[in-house]
Formats: sequence, structure tokens, C-alpha cells
Amino acid sequence: MAKRPWSELTRPQQTAIVVVGIVEVALTTVAMIDLVRRPSTLVRGPKLAWALGCVVQPVGPIAYLALGRKGV
Repeated sequence: MAKRPWSELTRPQQTAIVVVGIVEVALTTVAMIDLVRRPSTLVRGPKLAWALGCVVQPVGPIAYLALGRKGV
């Protein structure tokens, strides 16, 4: 599958890429803010590991928000 330049994508394709990018940034931001503010006793596993995992898009932030927090 050959890469196509941005200018060759249709308007809906460009819009979808921008929306997905915004959602990924928002999820990562929410996850990182929660991780920083949450005490270590309320996080499953080491906070550093979760912080590193949050940069794995889009699985990391979703995994942290779904599995990494205790008492939610």
C-alpha cells in the first residue's frame, strides 16, 4: 500500500485523521494528568511504567484509564 500525500486525500479522510489525532492527544492528556495527581497507592503497578505505556498510542492511555486505576 503506497503512501499518499495529504493533498491527495479526500476531505473526509483528512477530517478523520485530524479527529483521531485530537482524540489521541486528549486521551493521553487525561491519562497523564490523572496519573500525576493520583497517589501511588491507587495505581496498579509502578507509575513510571504507566507513564511510559501512555505514549503507546492509542492502547496505552486506554489501558491505564481502564485497568491502571484502583478504586474507580
